Amino acid sequence: MQTILTKYFPVIALFLSSAGFAQDSNEETIEWSASRKLNWTDYKAKPNPASDAAATTTTYVGIEYKISNDNFSYFIHCRFSKDRSWGLHKTDYILSHEQGHFDIAEIFARKLHKAMSNYVFNKKSFQKDLKKIYDSIMQERESTQNLYDKETNHSINKEKQAQWLKKIESLLSEYSAYAGYP
Repeated sequence: MQTILTKYFPVIALFLSSAGFAQDSNEETIEWSASRKLNWTDYKAKPNPASDAAATTTTYVGIEYKISNDNFSYFIHCRFSKDRSWGLHKTDYILSHEQGHFDIAEIFARKLHKAMSNYVFNKKSFQKDLKKIYDSIMQERESTQNLYDKETNHSINKEKQAQWLKKIESLLSEYSAYAGYP
């Protein structure tokens, strides 16, 4: 199971949000990294007793942007929340499924970077333009996360799970040119 949350830090910038949730400023997070995979010690939240999920992974994809003297800059991040993620059945197999959710978030951070790198700044319409770009990519992200869980039956379907992990790896590779997002 996957929870999608978005957080933006207050700096001299404007922010976009795809979810009604915000990251607590004291919340412990991990930036996505190809060299740093999740492990069960990262999952610090208490399991939800009302849930039938084996685990929940909470991720944030956010963008901060700043306008100064008609100069436009942005920063994208993809984070995992240690404080909002939990695991009940802590197996390597389930952890691999949960890592898939974090990796899907990273794919969409890269897609956002691609879209932003193609954006031509318009001082009159930039807020509307950026919201449209962001919302479109985050809707696709949410649909992909839901499809991942549906097709794998939350990792129960091992054949589909293996197919999805290959697909995720392929998409990370396809968007590797956008991995170094600012």
